[in-house]
Amino acid sequence: MSENLKETDQELSEVQKNTEEEIKNELETSSEAETEALDIDESLDIPEDIPTADDPSSRAKRYDFDGAGFTLDEFASLLSKYDYNFKPGDIVKGTVFALESKGAMIDIGAKTAAFMPMQEVSINRVEGLSDVLQPTEQREFFIMSEENEDGQLALSIRRIEYQRAWERVRQLQKEDATIYSEVFATNRGGALVRVEGLRGFIPGSHISTRKAKEELVADFLPLKFLEVDEERNRLVLSHRRALVERKMNRLEVGEVVVGAVRGIKPYGAFIDIGGVSGLLHISEISHEHIETPHSVLNVNDQMKVMIIDLDAERGRISLSTKALEPEPGDMLTDPQKVFDNAEEMAAKYKQMLLEQAEEGEDPIAVMTV
Repeated sequence: MSENLKETDQELSEVQKNTEEEIKNELETSSEAETEALDIDESLDIPEDIPTADDPSSRAKRYDFDGAGFTLDEFASLLSKYDYNFKPGDIVKGTVFALESKGAMIDIGAKTAAFMPMQEVSINRVEGLSDVLQPTEQREFFIMSEENEDGQLALSIRRIEYQRAWERVRQLQKEDATIYSEVFATNRGGALVRVEGLRGFIPGSHISTRKAKEELVADFLPLKFLEVDEERNRLVLSHRRALVERKMNRLEVGEVVVGAVRGIKPYGAFIDIGGVSGLLHISEISHEHIETPHSVLNVNDQMKVMIIDLDAERGRISLSTKALEPEPGDMLTDPQKVFDNAEEMAAKYKQMLLEQAEEGEDPIAVMTV
Protein backbone atom coordinates (compact mmCIF):
# COMPACT_ATOMS: atom_id res chain seq x y z
CA MET A 1 0.00 0.00 0.00
CA SER A 2 2.83 2.28 0.78
CA GLU A 3 4.20 1.49 -2.65
CA ASN A 4 0.92 2.55 -4.25
CA LEU A 5 0.99 5.87 -2.38
CA LYS A 6 4.54 6.44 -3.45
CA GLU A 7 3.61 5.94 -7.09
CA THR A 8 0.70 8.31 -6.72
CA ASP A 9 2.95 11.05 -5.29
CA GLN A 10 5.34 10.62 -8.14
CA GLU A 11 2.52 11.01 -10.70
CA LEU A 12 1.22 14.18 -8.97
CA SER A 13 4.74 15.55 -8.92
CA GLU A 14 5.13 14.98 -12.65
CA VAL A 15 1.73 16.55 -13.36
CA GLN A 16 2.62 19.62 -11.29
CA LYS A 17 5.95 19.87 -13.08
CA ASN A 18 4.31 19.61 -16.46
CA THR A 19 1.77 22.23 -15.47
CA GLU A 20 4.42 24.67 -14.33
CA GLU A 21 6.29 24.23 -17.61
CA GLU A 22 3.09 24.84 -19.62
CA ILE A 23 2.37 28.02 -17.66
CA LYS A 24 5.95 29.16 -18.15
CA ASN A 25 5.72 28.53 -21.89
CA GLU A 26 2.43 30.42 -22.09
CA LEU A 27 3.91 33.37 -20.21
CA GLU A 28 6.92 33.46 -22.53
CA THR A 29 4.63 33.30 -25.58
CA SER A 30 2.48 36.11 -24.14
CA SER A 31 5.58 38.20 -23.41
CA GLU A 32 6.78 37.82 -27.00
CA ALA A 33 3.33 38.83 -28.31
CA GLU A 34 3.28 41.92 -26.09
CA THR A 35 6.78 42.82 -27.30
CA GLU A 36 5.64 42.52 -30.92
CA ALA A 37 2.60 44.65 -30.09
CA LEU A 38 4.82 47.27 -28.50
CA ASP A 39 7.06 47.26 -31.56
CA ILE A 40 3.99 47.92 -33.73
CA ASP A 41 2.75 50.73 -31.41
CA GLU A 42 6.17 52.41 -31.47
CA SER A 43 5.87 52.69 -35.26
CA LEU A 44 2.78 54.94 -34.76
CA ASP A 45 4.93 57.67 -33.10
CA ILE A 46 2.38 58.37 -30.39
CA PRO A 47 3.57 61.33 -28.20
CA GLU A 48 4.84 60.34 -24.79
CA ASP A 49 3.18 63.32 -23.06
CA ILE A 50 -0.40 62.12 -23.59
CA PRO A 51 -2.28 62.99 -20.36
CA THR A 52 -3.86 60.19 -18.44
CA ALA A 53 -7.51 60.09 -17.48
CA ASP A 54 -6.51 61.32 -14.04
CA ASP A 55 -4.75 64.38 -15.49
CA PRO A 56 -7.10 67.45 -15.17
CA SER A 57 -5.61 68.88 -18.35
CA SER A 58 -7.11 65.99 -20.27
CA ARG A 59 -10.56 67.45 -19.56
CA ALA A 60 -9.74 71.03 -20.76
CA LYS A 61 -9.49 71.81 -24.51
CA ARG A 62 -6.65 74.20 -25.18
CA TYR A 63 -6.30 76.36 -28.37
CA ASP A 64 -3.05 77.34 -29.99
CA PHE A 65 -3.67 80.95 -31.16
CA ASP A 66 0.01 81.39 -31.99
CA GLY A 67 -0.41 78.93 -34.83
CA ALA A 68 -3.78 80.30 -35.95
CA GLY A 69 -2.37 83.06 -38.16
CA PHE A 70 -3.63 86.04 -36.10
CA THR A 71 -3.41 87.36 -32.56
CA LEU A 72 -6.13 87.71 -29.95
CA ASP A 73 -6.19 91.49 -30.55
CA GLU A 74 -6.65 90.94 -34.26
CA PHE A 75 -9.42 88.47 -33.55
CA ALA A 76 -11.16 91.03 -31.31
CA SER A 77 -10.78 93.65 -34.02
CA LEU A 78 -12.37 91.32 -36.53
CA LEU A 79 -15.31 90.75 -34.24
CA SER A 80 -15.72 94.50 -33.71
CA LYS A 81 -16.56 94.88 -37.39
CA TYR A 82 -19.78 93.08 -36.69
CA ASP A 83 -20.46 95.05 -33.52
CA TYR A 84 -22.61 98.06 -34.48
CA ASN A 85 -21.05 100.87 -32.49
CA PHE A 86 -22.78 104.07 -33.66
CA LYS A 87 -21.35 107.45 -32.63
CA PRO A 88 -22.64 111.03 -33.05
CA GLY A 89 -21.16 112.55 -36.18
CA ASP A 90 -21.02 109.26 -38.08
CA ILE A 91 -22.66 108.98 -41.49
CA VAL A 92 -24.41 105.65 -41.99
CA LYS A 93 -26.55 104.01 -44.64
CA GLY A 94 -30.14 103.25 -43.78
CA THR A 95 -33.50 102.26 -45.21
CA VAL A 96 -36.71 104.21 -44.71
CA PHE A 97 -39.45 101.88 -43.53
CA ALA A 98 -42.08 104.18 -41.98
CA LEU A 99 -43.18 107.81 -42.42
CA GLU A 100 -44.91 109.31 -39.42
CA SER A 101 -46.42 112.71 -38.65
CA LYS A 102 -43.38 113.95 -36.72
CA GLY A 103 -40.62 112.17 -38.58
CA ALA A 104 -39.40 108.97 -40.20
CA MET A 105 -38.33 105.59 -38.86
CA ILE A 106 -35.04 104.41 -40.32
CA ASP A 107 -33.41 100.97 -40.23
CA ILE A 108 -29.63 101.37 -39.93
CA GLY A 109 -28.92 97.91 -38.52
CA ALA A 110 -29.12 98.94 -34.87
CA LYS A 111 -31.03 96.98 -32.24
CA THR A 112 -33.77 99.61 -32.32
CA ALA A 113 -35.07 101.56 -35.31
CA ALA A 114 -33.61 105.09 -35.51
CA PHE A 115 -35.79 108.21 -35.75
CA MET A 116 -35.36 111.29 -37.94
CA PRO A 117 -37.37 114.36 -36.83
CA MET A 118 -39.31 116.30 -39.46
CA GLN A 119 -37.05 119.36 -39.16
CA GLU A 120 -33.98 117.24 -40.00
CA VAL A 121 -35.36 115.89 -43.29
CA SER A 122 -33.94 118.61 -45.54
CA ILE A 123 -31.95 121.84 -45.59
CA ASN A 124 -34.88 123.32 -47.52
CA ARG A 125 -38.41 123.80 -46.28
CA VAL A 126 -40.69 120.88 -47.11
CA GLU A 127 -44.44 120.51 -46.72
CA GLY A 128 -44.35 116.80 -45.91
CA LEU A 129 -41.97 113.87 -45.52
CA SER A 130 -43.22 112.26 -48.72
CA ASP A 131 -41.83 115.24 -50.67
CA VAL A 132 -38.33 114.07 -49.73
CA LEU A 133 -38.51 110.42 -48.65
CA GLN A 134 -40.26 107.26 -49.81
CA PRO A 135 -40.64 103.93 -47.93
CA THR A 136 -37.89 101.39 -48.77
CA GLU A 137 -35.66 104.23 -50.00
CA GLN A 138 -31.99 103.78 -49.11
CA ARG A 139 -29.68 106.73 -48.46
CA GLU A 140 -27.12 108.19 -46.05
CA PHE A 141 -27.98 109.63 -42.64
CA PHE A 142 -26.07 111.68 -40.08
CA ILE A 143 -26.13 110.45 -36.46
CA MET A 144 -26.97 113.43 -34.24
CA SER A 145 -26.84 111.99 -30.71
CA GLU A 146 -26.20 109.00 -28.51
CA GLU A 147 -28.91 106.41 -27.95
CA ASN A 148 -31.74 107.54 -25.68
CA GLU A 149 -33.12 105.50 -22.81
CA ASP A 150 -35.01 103.34 -25.30
CA GLY A 151 -31.85 102.62 -27.26
CA GLN A 152 -32.98 104.80 -30.17
CA LEU A 153 -30.68 107.03 -32.26
CA ALA A 154 -31.62 110.42 -33.75
CA LEU A 155 -30.74 110.92 -37.43
CA SER A 156 -30.53 113.82 -39.87
CA ILE A 157 -30.34 114.40 -43.62
CA ARG A 158 -30.20 118.17 -43.17
CA ARG A 159 -26.76 117.99 -41.51
CA ILE A 160 -25.32 116.12 -44.51
CA GLU A 161 -26.88 118.56 -46.97
CA TYR A 162 -25.58 121.47 -44.88
CA GLN A 163 -21.98 120.19 -44.99
CA ARG A 164 -22.14 119.51 -48.72
CA ALA A 165 -23.78 122.88 -49.44
CA TRP A 166 -20.83 124.72 -47.86
CA GLU A 167 -18.40 122.57 -49.83
CA ARG A 168 -20.25 123.46 -53.03
CA VAL A 169 -20.39 127.18 -52.19
CA ARG A 170 -16.65 127.28 -51.42
CA GLN A 171 -15.99 125.67 -54.79
CA LEU A 172 -18.21 128.21 -56.57
CA GLN A 173 -16.39 131.06 -54.84
CA LYS A 174 -13.04 129.55 -55.84
CA GLU A 175 -14.22 129.47 -59.46
CA ASP A 176 -15.51 133.07 -59.15
CA ALA A 177 -18.80 131.80 -60.56
CA THR A 178 -21.88 133.93 -61.18
CA ILE A 179 -25.00 132.35 -59.73
CA TYR A 180 -28.70 133.21 -59.91
CA SER A 181 -30.84 133.19 -56.80
CA GLU A 182 -34.36 134.27 -55.85
CA VAL A 183 -34.88 137.02 -53.28
CA PHE A 184 -37.22 135.67 -50.61
CA ALA A 185 -37.13 138.61 -48.19
CA THR A 186 -35.68 142.08 -47.63
CA ASN A 187 -34.74 144.09 -44.55
CA ARG A 188 -33.19 147.45 -43.71
CA GLY A 189 -29.71 146.19 -44.57
CA GLY A 190 -30.39 144.45 -47.86
CA ALA A 191 -31.95 141.34 -49.37
CA LEU A 192 -32.04 137.65 -48.43
CA VAL A 193 -31.56 134.75 -50.84
CA ARG A 194 -30.84 131.00 -50.68
CA VAL A 195 -27.78 129.44 -52.29
CA GLU A 196 -27.57 125.63 -52.31
CA GLY A 197 -30.10 125.75 -49.47
CA LEU A 198 -27.97 128.13 -47.39
CA ARG A 199 -29.21 131.57 -46.38
CA GLY A 200 -27.30 134.37 -48.08
CA PHE A 201 -27.32 138.14 -47.63
CA ILE A 202 -26.94 140.90 -50.23
CA PRO A 203 -25.96 144.23 -48.62
CA GLY A 204 -27.93 147.22 -49.86
CA SER A 205 -24.73 148.78 -51.20
CA HIS A 206 -24.29 145.74 -53.47
CA ILE A 207 -27.77 145.85 -54.99
CA SER A 208 -27.74 147.60 -58.37
CA THR A 209 -31.30 148.10 -59.56
CA ARG A 210 -33.75 150.95 -60.03
CA LYS A 211 -36.38 148.98 -58.10
CA ALA A 212 -37.08 149.57 -54.45
CA LYS A 213 -35.68 146.78 -52.28
CA GLU A 214 -39.17 145.68 -51.26
CA GLU A 215 -40.04 145.06 -54.92
CA LEU A 216 -37.16 142.61 -55.36
CA VAL A 217 -38.94 139.74 -53.57
CA ALA A 218 -39.38 136.78 -55.97
CA ASP A 219 -36.88 138.31 -58.45
CA PHE A 220 -33.95 136.17 -59.59
CA LEU A 221 -30.70 138.13 -59.43
CA PRO A 222 -27.24 137.38 -60.82
CA LEU A 223 -24.83 137.27 -57.87
CA LYS A 224 -21.14 137.06 -57.06
CA PHE A 225 -19.62 135.85 -53.78
CA LEU A 226 -18.16 138.41 -51.39
CA GLU A 227 -17.71 136.28 -48.26
CA VAL A 228 -18.02 132.54 -47.59
CA ASP A 229 -17.42 131.71 -43.91
CA GLU A 230 -18.89 128.43 -42.65
CA GLU A 231 -17.58 128.86 -39.09
CA ARG A 232 -19.39 132.18 -38.70
CA ASN A 233 -22.29 131.03 -40.87
CA ARG A 234 -21.81 134.07 -43.11
CA LEU A 235 -22.64 133.97 -46.81
CA VAL A 236 -22.49 137.46 -48.35
CA LEU A 237 -23.15 138.13 -52.05
CA SER A 238 -23.08 141.02 -54.50
CA HIS A 239 -25.55 141.84 -57.21
CA ARG A 240 -23.46 144.81 -58.28
CA ARG A 241 -20.35 142.73 -58.87
CA ALA A 242 -22.26 140.31 -61.10
CA LEU A 243 -23.69 143.16 -63.19
CA VAL A 244 -20.36 144.93 -63.41
CA GLU A 245 -18.69 141.75 -64.64
CA ARG A 246 -21.39 141.24 -67.23
CA LYS A 247 -21.12 144.85 -68.28
CA MET A 248 -17.32 144.67 -68.30
CA ASN A 249 -17.48 141.99 -70.95
CA ARG A 250 -18.92 144.66 -73.26
CA LEU A 251 -16.96 147.66 -72.00
CA GLU A 252 -13.36 148.73 -72.27
CA VAL A 253 -11.13 151.33 -70.76
CA GLY A 254 -11.25 154.57 -72.77
CA GLU A 255 -14.81 154.02 -73.95
CA VAL A 256 -17.36 156.87 -73.70
CA VAL A 257 -20.75 155.87 -72.27
CA VAL A 258 -23.95 157.72 -71.42
CA GLY A 259 -25.14 157.61 -67.83
CA ALA A 260 -27.40 159.28 -65.28
CA VAL A 261 -26.44 160.67 -61.89
CA ARG A 262 -28.06 158.45 -59.24
CA GLY A 263 -26.37 159.74 -56.12
CA ILE A 264 -23.96 162.44 -54.99
CA LYS A 265 -21.51 162.09 -52.12
CA PRO A 266 -18.80 164.46 -50.84
CA TYR A 267 -16.17 162.30 -52.57
CA GLY A 268 -17.96 162.02 -55.94
CA ALA A 269 -21.05 160.97 -57.88
CA PHE A 270 -22.49 157.55 -58.73
CA ILE A 271 -23.41 157.27 -62.40
CA ASP A 272 -25.79 154.58 -63.68
CA ILE A 273 -24.47 153.23 -66.98
CA GLY A 274 -26.76 150.60 -68.41
CA GLY A 275 -27.88 149.17 -65.09
CA VAL A 276 -24.54 149.24 -63.29
CA SER A 277 -23.11 152.00 -61.17
CA GLY A 278 -19.77 153.67 -61.79
CA LEU A 279 -17.99 156.21 -59.60
CA LEU A 280 -17.09 159.64 -60.92
CA HIS A 281 -14.63 160.69 -58.26
CA ILE A 282 -14.44 164.39 -57.38
CA SER A 283 -10.85 164.47 -58.66
CA GLU A 284 -12.04 163.18 -62.08
CA ILE A 285 -14.78 165.75 -62.68
CA SER A 286 -12.54 168.57 -63.96
CA HIS A 287 -8.97 169.71 -64.25
CA GLU A 288 -9.98 172.65 -62.09
CA HIS A 289 -10.36 172.22 -58.32
CA ILE A 290 -13.91 171.52 -57.09
CA GLU A 291 -15.07 172.01 -53.51
CA THR A 292 -18.03 169.63 -53.79
CA PRO A 293 -19.65 167.58 -56.60
CA HIS A 294 -22.97 169.30 -55.81
CA SER A 295 -21.58 172.50 -57.33
CA VAL A 296 -21.33 170.82 -60.74
CA LEU A 297 -23.77 167.89 -60.81
CA ASN A 298 -27.39 167.19 -59.89
CA VAL A 299 -29.22 163.90 -59.31
CA ASN A 300 -30.84 162.56 -62.54
CA ASP A 301 -28.52 164.63 -64.77
CA GLN A 302 -27.81 162.84 -68.07
CA MET A 303 -24.16 163.02 -69.02
CA LYS A 304 -21.32 161.43 -70.95
CA VAL A 305 -18.41 159.90 -69.08
CA MET A 306 -15.33 157.96 -70.04
CA ILE A 307 -14.34 154.64 -68.42
CA ILE A 308 -10.87 154.89 -66.93
CA ASP A 309 -10.79 151.65 -64.88
CA LEU A 310 -12.66 148.32 -64.66
CA ASP A 311 -12.12 146.38 -61.43
CA ALA A 312 -13.99 143.09 -61.84
CA GLU A 313 -12.77 141.64 -58.54
CA ARG A 314 -14.12 144.57 -56.53
CA GLY A 315 -17.05 145.17 -58.85
CA ARG A 316 -16.12 148.78 -59.53
CA ILE A 317 -16.14 151.00 -62.61
CA SER A 318 -14.19 154.25 -62.41
CA LEU A 319 -15.31 157.13 -64.61
CA SER A 320 -13.98 160.52 -65.72
CA THR A 321 -15.21 163.73 -67.35
CA LYS A 322 -11.90 165.48 -66.75
CA ALA A 323 -10.34 163.46 -69.56
CA LEU A 324 -13.09 164.73 -71.90
CA GLU A 325 -12.57 168.47 -71.31
CA PRO A 326 -11.40 170.29 -74.47
CA GLU A 327 -10.03 172.96 -72.16
CA PRO A 328 -9.31 172.63 -68.41
CA GLY A 329 -12.34 173.78 -66.43
CA ASP A 330 -14.93 173.25 -69.21
CA MET A 331 -17.00 171.02 -66.90
CA LEU A 332 -17.47 174.02 -64.62
CA THR A 333 -18.22 176.62 -67.30
CA ASP A 334 -19.75 174.68 -70.23
CA PRO A 335 -20.59 171.02 -69.53
CA GLN A 336 -22.49 170.70 -72.81
CA LYS A 337 -19.31 171.53 -74.74
CA VAL A 338 -17.64 168.62 -72.96
CA PHE A 339 -20.43 166.20 -73.88
CA ASP A 340 -20.57 167.37 -77.51
CA ASN A 341 -16.86 166.74 -77.97
CA ALA A 342 -16.66 163.62 -75.77
CA GLU A 343 -16.02 161.04 -78.52
CA GLU A 344 -13.39 163.24 -80.21
CA MET A 345 -11.60 163.87 -76.93
CA ALA A 346 -11.80 160.18 -76.03
CA ALA A 347 -10.21 159.23 -79.35
CA LYS A 348 -7.35 161.66 -78.73
CA TYR A 349 -6.97 160.33 -75.24
CA LYS A 350 -6.81 156.73 -76.49
CA GLN A 351 -4.15 157.73 -79.00
CA MET A 352 -2.15 159.31 -76.24
CA LEU A 353 -2.45 156.11 -74.22
CA LEU A 354 -1.27 153.99 -77.13
CA GLU A 355 1.76 156.21 -77.55
CA GLN A 356 2.49 155.97 -73.86
CA ALA A 357 2.14 152.17 -74.02
CA GLU A 358 4.57 151.94 -76.92
CA GLU A 359 7.08 153.82 -74.80
CA GLY A 360 6.66 151.20 -72.08
CA GLU A 361 4.41 153.09 -69.70
CA ASP A 362 1.30 151.59 -68.12
CA PRO A 363 -1.73 153.08 -69.94
CA ILE A 364 -3.99 152.51 -66.94
CA ALA A 365 -1.59 154.35 -64.66
CA VAL A 366 -1.39 157.22 -67.15
CA MET A 367 -5.18 157.35 -67.40
CA THR A 368 -5.68 157.67 -63.66
CA VAL A 369 -3.05 160.42 -63.14
